[in-house]
Amino acid sequence: MNDLTRILNAIDEGDPHAAEQLLPLVYDELRRLAAQKLAHEKSGQTLDATALVHEAYLRLVGGDPDRPWDNRRHFFAAAAEAMRRILVEKARQRKRRKHGGGLQRIALVDSPSPTADDNLLALDEALGQLAAEDALAARVVELRHFAGLGHERIAAVLGITVYQARQKWAYARAWLRAALGG
Repeated sequence: MNDLTRILNAIDEGDPHAAEQLLPLVYDELRRLAAQKLAHEKSGQTLDATALVHEAYLRLVGGDPDRPWDNRRHFFAAAAEAMRRILVEKARQRKRRKHGGGLQRIALVDSPSPTADDNLLALDEALGQLAAEDALAARVVELRHFAGLGHERIAAVLGITVYQARQKWAYARAWLRAALGG
């Protein structure tokens, strides 16, 4: 059993000091994943990679005491999902009237394009629909798009073959393209 799995088990058992030992082990990898994801977001983002990692980490170890962490793969898959949810929540928050979401921006072009927030919210909704049809394909999209993992890492995290990861990615891309009208 490696150190990370041992610490995750200690967290599950309620050890109050285990969470302190976990962050140094996973911080660099989580920060790299967050930076990759934020590189695809629009400029002017108020959330940086460090803040995204910290918020995701708090949700992972501080939120649900009954959440069992089986291993490293399980933890990083959950981290990718947490980052996705945080980014979607931030996009929804920016769209609210209280935060200026009801204001109309006038574009100086003939056909305005959707904003990054609109795209993220549409993707989130489509992923929910895809998950109902093919949960594994939806997880592959989360890990690829929101965590920036390659096919080999996705296969390792999900416990599938690289071929299956590529197959699910190709299927999910086609399904999302049709669902999102593009």
